[in-house]
Amino acid sequence: MNRAIVRSAALVVALLISGCTANSLSEAEQQSLAAAATAAPKLQAGDRIRVTVYGEDKLSGDYQIDQSGQISLPLAGTVEAVGLTQAELEQALAKKFRSEYLRNPKVTVTIATLQPFYLMGEVEKPGEYQYRSGLNVLTALAIAGGPTYRASRNTVQIQRRGETSMRNYPISSSVPILPGDVIRVPERYF
Repeated sequence: MNRAIVRSAALVVALLISGCTANSLSEAEQQSLAAAATAAPKLQAGDRIRVTVYGEDKLSGDYQIDQSGQISLPLAGTVEAVGLTQAELEQALAKKFRSEYLRNPKVTVTIATLQPFYLMGEVEKPGEYQYRSGLNVLTALAIAGGPTYRASRNTVQIQRRGETSMRNYPISSSVPILPGDVIRVPERYF
């Protein structure tokens, strides 16, 4: 298994060396992508979170954000979670518990699972993969077993969550992969 990942990573590096700078990103685009990758993740429908209310074991538990963007907790009822960071949801839940049932609730929210990312096209193992912090185009390709011999050596297409179409990006470690991304490796033309 480790050998396959090393081989895939070596193949991806070889693709980079072979000239994938043709479709480079502007400096503003690189800064925007870097900011998105390092910012606190915003919760989205389908994410699983763990809510801990200190001293209140019956209120603590794992919850999945439903398609409408809400979670339902005992005593707190339904709470809007989509678009909030962990800290913002902690504050919203503490306020909800404080106003109705508890004097000074200590609420902690941790993200158990973010949405997966998807790889398709000219990769050895297309499919759904669990998101991990710090992913970029190169590591995502390596996770999928590397590109096929027909794969483009210069670009991938990525559809970010909330976008309606795919956009070309260079095969580069400077292009981050975010939760919910759909990545397509196109076929190269000889």
